[in-house]
Amino acid sequence: MTALLRYQAALLLRSQRWIAPLVVYAGFVAVGIRPGDRALDSLGYAAAGLVPQTAWLVRICVSAEPPAARACAAAAAGPARVHAAALLTALGGALTAGAAGAAFALLCGGPDGKPLAATAAAGAVAVLVCALTGAAVGALCSRPLVRGRGLAVLAGGLGSLLAWVAAFSPARGAVSALVGAARTDGVPLPLGALAAAVLLAAAAGTSACLVSARRE
Repeated sequence: MTALLRYQAALLLRSQRWIAPLVVYAGFVAVGIRPGDRALDSLGYAAAGLVPQTAWLVRICVSAEPPAARACAAAAAGPARVHAAALLTALGGALTAGAAGAAFALLCGGPDGKPLAATAAAGAVAVLVCALTGAAVGALCSRPLVRGRGLAVLAGGLGSLLAWVAAFSPARGAVSALVGAARTDGVPLPLGALAAAVLLAAAAGTSACLVSARRE
């Protein structure tokens, strides 16, 4: 799997298709976070932006290979493993961007009387939850489950919007926990949302890998 992850990461970097989602996420963070804002509010905002960005990166990674190269990789390592490596590569890229966004939010955050370590831990959990939720959206709205480009983009956008607003969404739960904690005492970790996000991402990723194994 390590070799597959390196292969997928090299494909992503050489394609330069990662630049667009990174620039959009950087603009989202730069416009929405202002110096002096509550750190927890800013962390929640930075984490929320990862949902569509991760879904976008997933679509890029699972469609980066030309058909011939994809067939060779699938023959050598198995289509499910290749697809899983693409999903993990996208998740890793999103987490890297999320870490930078969270660091920016902490640096710009105003004094709110919260312990820095607890605030940073809560932000890290929220970043992980939103990235996992976005990865689940991307896995369900990309190849091989959704093959048409236009349909995949539409499904990914609607799925990301649903992840922001739906009451059952782990991403919404984590962001709401941070925003609520900014106005109360204490900084609870959204561990329930993290568990739900892990299960959701695992289920979506497994489904996509199984379908990939059958079709390719």
